[in-house]
Amino acid sequence: MATKQTKRLFLTLLLGSFTMFLNQTLLNTAYPSLMKDLSVSTDYVQWLTTGFLLVTAVVIPLSGWLLHQINAKYLYSLSQVIFLAGTILCSIAGSFSQLLFGRVIQAIGVGIAMPLFQTVLLYLSPKNKRGTIMGIAGIVIGLAPAIGPSLSGFILTKYDWHVLFLMLIPIILVVLILTVCFMQPVLPIRRTKLDCLSVIESSLGLGLLLYGLSLISAKHANKVLLGASIVLGSVFIYRFVRRQKKLANPFLSLEPFKQNEYVISCILLAIANMAMISFEMVIPMYIQNIRALSPLESGLSLLPGALVLGIMSPISGKLFDKYGAKGLSIVGMSFLTVFTFLFVFIQATTPMALIITFYAFRLFGISMVLMPVTTFGMNALPNTELGDASVINKTTKQVASSLGTAIMISVMTLITNTSSSSKTLLAGYHGSFYVASFFCIIALVLSFKLPKHAA
Repeated sequence: MATKQTKRLFLTLLLGSFTMFLNQTLLNTAYPSLMKDLSVSTDYVQWLTTGFLLVTAVVIPLSGWLLHQINAKYLYSLSQVIFLAGTILCSIAGSFSQLLFGRVIQAIGVGIAMPLFQTVLLYLSPKNKRGTIMGIAGIVIGLAPAIGPSLSGFILTKYDWHVLFLMLIPIILVVLILTVCFMQPVLPIRRTKLDCLSVIESSLGLGLLLYGLSLISAKHANKVLLGASIVLGSVFIYRFVRRQKKLANPFLSLEPFKQNEYVISCILLAIANMAMISFEMVIPMYIQNIRALSPLESGLSLLPGALVLGIMSPISGKLFDKYGAKGLSIVGMSFLTVFTFLFVFIQATTPMALIITFYAFRLFGISMVLMPVTTFGMNALPNTELGDASVINKTTKQVASSLGTAIMISVMTLITNTSSSSKTLLAGYHGSFYVASFFCIIALVLSFKLPKHAA
């Protein structure tokens, strides 16, 4: 990074993104308290996360268009103001509907900021240094969500769940001040007319598809509603893609797909995310349900792995700048595959130290894949396509993560529904770990398709 001004800009983006990623998982250990205080069932309370992710995914494509219409300083300020407003609403919520509304407002701010964060980092970084910069960003992306459950578990032992949101408010205010002082309009403006039909097709397509996928793992889901949501969502996405190809000034440019390196990186990241995110959902359930540990203990058990990810991300970024993505991806996916498969053999009496070690080695593997492969795909593109490519990247990973989670939870539920015994429950977890291992093997095979050079 060449100047103090650029360093301050990067620091502002990293702090803002850290707060937003932390916010995504803060409620994971608060569900029991929320269910009791707000008198809602599990099916309802999970919408505080599911609804948040749905709205984020729907807003991300619109953010891609906004990147070309509003300068980066104003757009990031807008995202922080919206995020702050949602956080304040959550902190004073007295009912489930008020809290859900606050989470929706938060999600709009996050959906605007996420593509902007990645695009600015890439745009300001020379190609031969992008791995290092994205590796530093990987600390934020990896550590913040992992710290969330442990932090909230600790806070909830002493305070009410409202404090989870109250503590974010001063940090967001600091980020907003830093944005006003140090953020610059660094991205080129390319104003085009908003194609409303594209917005509708994109929103309905992603919204219905992700909603349908979320219903797959629900216990009492309406099968007709589930099928209709997935089919209609897929139809709207297909129509959206066709329309973008016809428009002279598309709402979302699909030009990045003309680069083979970018396509391979997208597919590899999607499958890797299916294996990673879905596993992150299941392993805390195993720790709490099979090992009978508290949410706080569960979060602390996963913390060493998160620290490994945080430490290794900048190292893998530097290695990418020197050696490219192929070797790193093969090594990373090998670790991820082996240590995911080892979870198939864990029992109710397996030492927790061994489980923590397996999990840490999984995240070591992930650190070798995520940022290097992301940077590899982006390096194949001209700077003018980075904004749209970031949107496609984020959206693809969001859909893949939802699909992977739906498949793993469905396999687990299918097995555990046959009996209520602890042996059957453990077999359900083993089944989901087999599925995650299968995802890893596919991603490992794809890693060999990457060219040896850095893009």
